[in-house]
Amino acid sequence: AMTLAQVLGAIPIVRLTGTLRVATALRLLVVLRTAALAAIALLATSEAPFVWLVVAAAIAGSVNGAAFGYLRALLTQLAPPERLPRALGIAATVNEATFVLAPVAASGLGTVSPVFAVLALAALGAVPALLVPHVEAMPDDGLRRAGGSVLSRAMLLWLLCAMAGGATVASIEIGAVALALNFGHAPALAILFTVPLCLASVAGGIWVSVRNRMASRRVVVAQLFVMASGAGLAALNLSAVTTIIATILIGAVLAPLSTYYSLVLDTLAPPHRRAEVFALQRTANASGVIFASAALTALSLSTALMLVAGLMVIATAAVALASAGRGGRPPPGR
Repeated sequence: AMTLAQVLGAIPIVRLTGTLRVATALRLLVVLRTAALAAIALLATSEAPFVWLVVAAAIAGSVNGAAFGYLRALLTQLAPPERLPRALGIAATVNEATFVLAPVAASGLGTVSPVFAVLALAALGAVPALLVPHVEAMPDDGLRRAGGSVLSRAMLLWLLCAMAGGATVASIEIGAVALALNFGHAPALAILFTVPLCLASVAGGIWVSVRNRMASRRVVVAQLFVMASGAGLAALNLSAVTTIIATILIGAVLAPLSTYYSLVLDTLAPPHRRAEVFALQRTANASGVIFASAALTALSLSTALMLVAGLMVIATAAVALASAGRGGRPPPGR
């Protein structure tokens, strides 16, 4: 419910709040999400019908895409262009570290009380509302007049890549238990696949931060090929060792690729509609998660992994064809 609401609500909510300052809109959305998460805890405590918990979860999820769009647009205003790759690399590193630590924290708090765990994470999620710096710039008048689709063919190419990458990562993260069982291991050993993925992603984020440069198109094609190879190797279902190697390949290029998509979309987006474009990036990634989840639910593990690998190959081929005959560092996205 949270993921579907995020996909459906991202663009409408960005447009609805488009007349607000970026920082103000972000604070408002974070507060709304916090209130919805707190409502989940209160509804659970009062033993309300389960459907109301689902509704509250959907409300909390509906603002995630828009909040991400505003957060990323705010980063463009705060970080000098020459330091933006480093800032995005640091963000990717922190994001992956959070992915590893948050479930552990939630499980630990859940042993005390599931309701307490939800409240604690809701409180932690409210911190951005307090830390977001005040930005004086008001939204451009063009935003108030903006209508119709902001998409271009170049944007669609990178949104396809974001979707394929999201599906590839999700196929490992969601299918980790199934992978462990498939190779004869206990469900708890799903960490054999998720931890290497996250550690490799953290390493990739650190590399982006240290390098602090936008990659050339040739490098991006090579990185997409690495991710597609990792997805294909996982789909072959050869052994636990080869699948772990596949997760490392996928994780190693996750942060560099997501950083490149963000930088390219930044150059392609009209200044007054950046938040909307970045919300679309988040939506594309979430759509990939939904795609992988649906495939793992409806199909066998091997078939689902093959389907996800096929999507990643299509995205890689699309970028390779779009880049054919161009120089090593062409105008981004063009």
